[in-house]
Amino acid sequence: MMAMPMESPISFTNVGRIRWWQRGIFATQTGYVLLALAVLLVIMHFASPYFFTEGNMQNVAKNFSFIAIATLGVTFVIITGGIDLSVGSMMCFSAMITSMVMTELSAPGSPAGSLFVHMAADGKTVIANVPGLILLVSMLAGLGVALVAGLVNGFCIAVLGLSPFVTTLGMLSIVRGLGYVVSNGRGSFPGGPDADYFYALTSGDVLGLPVPFIYLVILALAMAVVLHHTSFGRHVFALGGNEKAAELTGIPVVRVKIEVYVICALAAGLQGIIISGWLGSAPANMATSYELNVIAAAVIGGANLAGGIGGPLGAIVGCVLLEVIRNGLVLAQVSSYWQQTLVGVIIILAVLVDRIRSRMT
Repeated sequence: MMAMPMESPISFTNVGRIRWWQRGIFATQTGYVLLALAVLLVIMHFASPYFFTEGNMQNVAKNFSFIAIATLGVTFVIITGGIDLSVGSMMCFSAMITSMVMTELSAPGSPAGSLFVHMAADGKTVIANVPGLILLVSMLAGLGVALVAGLVNGFCIAVLGLSPFVTTLGMLSIVRGLGYVVSNGRGSFPGGPDADYFYALTSGDVLGLPVPFIYLVILALAMAVVLHHTSFGRHVFALGGNEKAAELTGIPVVRVKIEVYVICALAAGLQGIIISGWLGSAPANMATSYELNVIAAAVIGGANLAGGIGGPLGAIVGCVLLEVIRNGLVLAQVSSYWQQTLVGVIIILAVLVDRIRSRMT
């Protein structure tokens, strides 16, 4: 019997092949934004000889850090599919409470002042009983009010089922109004024997690096570990991916929601305290409309408002991009009013590129 020739097996060379825009740096929106940032840095290098100077780089690092810490907190909320519009007001209120408590505890004649300070032999100089204690109590007070606001936001959204947009919009107005009430519309100034410690911890430098930038790096690394190496992080992503499915699998949806809004509020409170140290005061109108820049930075960096996507790298990249644009406009002597216009254009382009990339996959 004559043997029949064996036919070569059919192979599909296109099966399993990942196209270039589906792998590596092109696989995420953050990658595209990084490329855009790199191009912008090259342009700024040729557009201004002052852009890459040491002093300007320190300014850029410090300035983008002033919204990046709050952006990390907002990114947690956005990953779950929520939103927090109260971060700007929360920055102001925490900073004001911190400054007011610091000043109050530093006054020997105040009800609690004798517990923290005493008068020197000259009868004029105020000396702290325990150096640094006033600063610690003041910062805890500022972060405490942020904690309460975050708990209220989380309770209304997770337990009462209110819309995140409406709830946090209301909290924006409540917290801003309370700031005007407690200060009578006037700014507050950090004072007392611990004021130097306060300024050193909020606006100082360590080895040439701005302190806010160091805080940002530490918190971003912590956020990356929490999101990608803990059960809480997995729950956050699961909640944003499909809340109903997450609940059916046993994830404590209510608790996780409350926790992310608390984290967001605490990040905003810490950000406000740091900004007040840089400004030297906490004016009643501080951080007005900052929530727009914070949310814009998170979205530009790749956080999806529908939930399920986001991370610290994207948040930082978005903040850096916005600051480079602002700094570049200043160096190019272009009106700063163009910044908001460019931010809006970049947001639309970032979402558009992500949508096109998603359709191509």
